[in-house]
Amino acid sequence: MKIANRMIGLSSQPFIIAEMSGNHNQSLERALEIVDAAAKAGAHALKIQTYTADTMTLDLDEGEFFISDPNSLWKGTSLYKLYQEAYTPWEWHKPIFDRCRELGMIGFSTPFDDTAVDFLEALNVPCYKIASFENTDIPLIRKVAATGKPMIISVGMATVAEIDETVRAAREAGCNDIVLLKCTSTYPATPDNTNILTIPHLRELFGCEVGLSDHTMGAGVSVASVALGATVIEKHFTLNRADGGVDSTFSMEPAEMAALVVESERAWQALGKVSYGPTEKEKTSLVFRRSLYIVKDVKAGEVLTHENLHAIRPGYGLPPKYLPTLLGRSLAKDVKKGTAMSWDLLA
Repeated sequence: MKIANRMIGLSSQPFIIAEMSGNHNQSLERALEIVDAAAKAGAHALKIQTYTADTMTLDLDEGEFFISDPNSLWKGTSLYKLYQEAYTPWEWHKPIFDRCRELGMIGFSTPFDDTAVDFLEALNVPCYKIASFENTDIPLIRKVAATGKPMIISVGMATVAEIDETVRAAREAGCNDIVLLKCTSTYPATPDNTNILTIPHLRELFGCEVGLSDHTMGAGVSVASVALGATVIEKHFTLNRADGGVDSTFSMEPAEMAALVVESERAWQALGKVSYGPTEKEKTSLVFRRSLYIVKDVKAGEVLTHENLHAIRPGYGLPPKYLPTLLGRSLAKDVKKGTAMSWDLLA
């Protein structure tokens, strides 16, 4: 499949998405600096989120609308206030996408309701992302799929049945190009709770491209996912975790993103194909194998022994496996120390 001008698939370099989320800290200048830093780090795309606090939840400070979970990064605030702090003003979308295009990156977003889809369509985004918490919102899935543009869907928390319902809905509504991202919806996530062996299973079950939305720290899990067939990797991105922000704790800094781009490409290059025997570039190294050599001057008629015939480097003599066969055989002529053993030396 193709997103804008980039091919997505096993034959292409992994597609790296830098997720800005709320790391702009309500500054357009910082948001544009994040775009610049993502491009400099080599990310292929930058993603934002399109919602307002009012399209996400109710302005209530009690009950299920208040975050009291002691393990949450956002405990002690209401959902409404969190989204007020994290949202990307809609008037910023165009300058952010324009900067992406100027720098050769693909800019797109995650819509959270119908109004966001209509707004993003007016900006002619090349694709859409569906967040894990919205992957069971079938009306939203159908609305996005009806645009006919590629969809990248995080499958955090979703059962196989739920993913199947989502994929079917997207395809029925007109989306032919789908990427499913394995995702663990904890912030941050831990490697032991990531289960990336699910990635090839997703590809097999749903017949689409697969990848990883990675909330773990560092690049290790993302790089490992490439070996399992991930063709898209999404990581939250910030200029500096120390600057704070709603997602900064589990976001990559520029140097880390640059390393991810390089190492994920190396992992992809290393996959190659099932191959045995020397590669073309290895053939010149065959001479550094061990082989059998005469290691002492030997006269014609003398017998080969452990003292005058050894397996040493380089590899121009007979293979070491012939040592038992050669021991006790006599030589046809005088042979100098350092001569590679060959059959024609025998009497």
